[in-house]
Amino acid sequence: MTNKVLVTGGTGYIGSHTVVELQNSGCEVVIADNLSNSKIEVLDGIEAITGIRPLFEKVDLSCAKECTEFFKKHTGINAVIHFAASKAVGESVVKPLLYYRNNLNSLMNILEAMKEFKIPNLVFSSSCTVYGQPDKLPVTESTPRKEAESPYGNTKTICEDIIRDTTKANPELKGIALRYFNPIGAHPSTKIGELPLGVPGNLIPFLTQTVAGMRAELSVFGNDYNTPDGSCIRDYINVVDLAKAHVVAISRLIGEKQKTNYEFFNIGTGKGVSVLELIESFERATGEKVPHKIVERRAGDIEQIYADTTFSNKELGWQSEKSLDETLLSAWNWQVALNK
Repeated sequence: MTNKVLVTGGTGYIGSHTVVELQNSGCEVVIADNLSNSKIEVLDGIEAITGIRPLFEKVDLSCAKECTEFFKKHTGINAVIHFAASKAVGESVVKPLLYYRNNLNSLMNILEAMKEFKIPNLVFSSSCTVYGQPDKLPVTESTPRKEAESPYGNTKTICEDIIRDTTKANPELKGIALRYFNPIGAHPSTKIGELPLGVPGNLIPFLTQTVAGMRAELSVFGNDYNTPDGSCIRDYINVVDLAKAHVVAISRLIGEKQKTNYEFFNIGTGKGVSVLELIESFERATGEKVPHKIVERRAGDIEQIYADTTFSNKELGWQSEKSLDETLLSAWNWQVALNK
């Protein structure tokens, strides 16, 4: 039997790469997206890579009525991967209500629909922001979660709790939360990549747009952190490697290999890289210079975080494969293709 997977936010950055990997693994995919931070043309890219155009519906899942209507219409779904959410740390500090309304309501509506339409399996797009600024590095799955540094991070913590409590109360439901570290890069085909609307909230598209001459210079937020070069440290993972982790999570759920009804895993490389080191890596991989300046720290940013991926490597049989240089080159090739 072909697995039919609903991917919410499937025209977004991580969603679109995951749709490609799902289709490559033989799954049938339905995408639900409100196109608030993505473009419908992404479907062309997915089709160009896989030869299959996924079924798409424009829908706002934070609206209970729209969500229920969607699930009534699309039958036979046996798993959901939930990406659809507002995701810019800085914006969430300024617009907390937007983030709470969108991110919490959409998840609760989906869980209600999963109960009603007997869909047992959920993979949730979580984030390492749930760990806040950890006392000890690297971060393992047993690292305590801390109070989030931003409303965005807090929505991920609350969503995880909602899934944990819902799967506990409804044993027929199973959930896996994947705590992403920092996804970057693009599909090697250059057919899909990170395509933010307006001014990018994430580092890499801002960097590539700067090198492409679309922006004057890249701002590095702070060089006075307690790190070797003073800039923030993150664990940057290739988006295709990350997408493949979702396929593994789906097969774990459908194959009933879970240890408990609710599990969570760190999805990263296990290596911390500073912003200034990342700029060096980009310049080395592409031969292009990155105009940048040091500016004040940004509200909501944590100093450093990177994963211990031992548990996810062992339990999921998954690990990151692509190097930082290769990943940054893919991001640049995507930007060049966009500008043609």
